[in-house]
Amino acid sequence: MLGEELTPWLLRYGYERGAFPMTMDDGSVEWFQPRKRCLFPIEGIHVSRSLEKRIRRHDYQITFDTQFEAVMRGCFRPTDNWLSEDFIRAYGQAHIEGWAHSVECWMDGELAGGAYGVALGSCFCAESMFHRKTDASKLALWALVSRCEDLGFTIFDAQIMNPHLRSLGAYEVPHLAFEIMLSDALPRRTAWSA
Repeated sequence: MLGEELTPWLLRYGYERGAFPMTMDDGSVEWFQPRKRCLFPIEGIHVSRSLEKRIRRHDYQITFDTQFEAVMRGCFRPTDNWLSEDFIRAYGQAHIEGWAHSVECWMDGELAGGAYGVALGSCFCAESMFHRKTDASKLALWALVSRCEDLGFTIFDAQIMNPHLRSLGAYEVPHLAFEIMLSDALPRRTAWSA
């Protein structure tokens, strides 16, 4: 897969084998299969007291698949970026094909946060999330995991553990265990896994 143009077909091929792409500093794309895979319980993320209050206040609006490219662009970082215009093009086409999805969190009429990823069988592979206002990415993740549970997904993959994901209830499994879970999930279908 090294050196090949990033296409929806290549994305699907890689994800079905438990790999995911990242753009390197020189602009090339490499594929990764970490020894431990970060997952969220499909029953939902850990909701802190402050997030629970925010959810109850309902001072936000959640939508799905209304601003896919804007969400991807919101995930771009000023430095150490793993996204590129090639990612926008390839994931954007996967979105048009019906198997890449986004969640948007709106506050005061503005896109305040969101997340996106791909759906393969009953596995949702979350790629990235962002926020412009406090708690917006947490609200987006909470809504996305909840939607995946409602749609019958069995795996919510978050790829690589970090302290923020751990605080939200993520856990790790060995790569071999993830591969077994993935092989069970791929033949299944949801409304999001075209």
